[in-house]
Amino acid sequence: MRATSQENMPDMRQVEAVIIRVQQGEQESFAFIVDAFQQPVYRYCCRMLGNRQDAEDAVQDVLVKAYQSIRGYKPTVSFSAWLYRIAGNHCLNLLRRRRMQGHFLRVFRPDTAAAAGPEQTLEERLYSPALEAALGRLSLEERNLLVLRVFEEQTFLEISAILNITPNALHKRMERIKRKVRETMQAEEGISWNGQESAMSTKI
Repeated sequence: MRATSQENMPDMRQVEAVIIRVQQGEQESFAFIVDAFQQPVYRYCCRMLGNRQDAEDAVQDVLVKAYQSIRGYKPTVSFSAWLYRIAGNHCLNLLRRRRMQGHFLRVFRPDTAAAAGPEQTLEERLYSPALEAALGRLSLEERNLLVLRVFEEQTFLEISAILNITPNALHKRMERIKRKVRETMQAEEGISWNGQESAMSTKI
């Protein structure tokens, strides 16, 4: 079995120790942060933006922003949540500015270059023209929540720190997302949601 997104994350105690050194002026130590987080942030950006080229550009911008802002980081939230917040804001700004809402839907088609292992299997099970129509009705913020929860496998507590929203509010938002997707799919194809929902429900 392949490792999940969470299992691929670096040791956060080591990360926090390195951050302190960077904040104290050891600029070269930021290379450790780049090595540790480049792939997770790239994977997230790829799923948000829909293609590798945009994701490659975005991950460089996100890491530069993180370096420029790292003196303001405080361990009241995990560094991972802090970094995902920067990445999320950057991707959402790109999507709004470039009007790439439709482009986002590519991440839900089977694409071995953009996903791997269990995540790819889930995409293959979930993708359909009806689902594409349903996703088209989600706001960018709703899509961000869906990516963080389903594909990045973040817990509601972790997403709460990233988005600065209470876990209870996140549960309610996710229920609304499920309802919107369900209703649109049923309207598009007249299908029962049960088979599709079971795959998504294991993640949300």
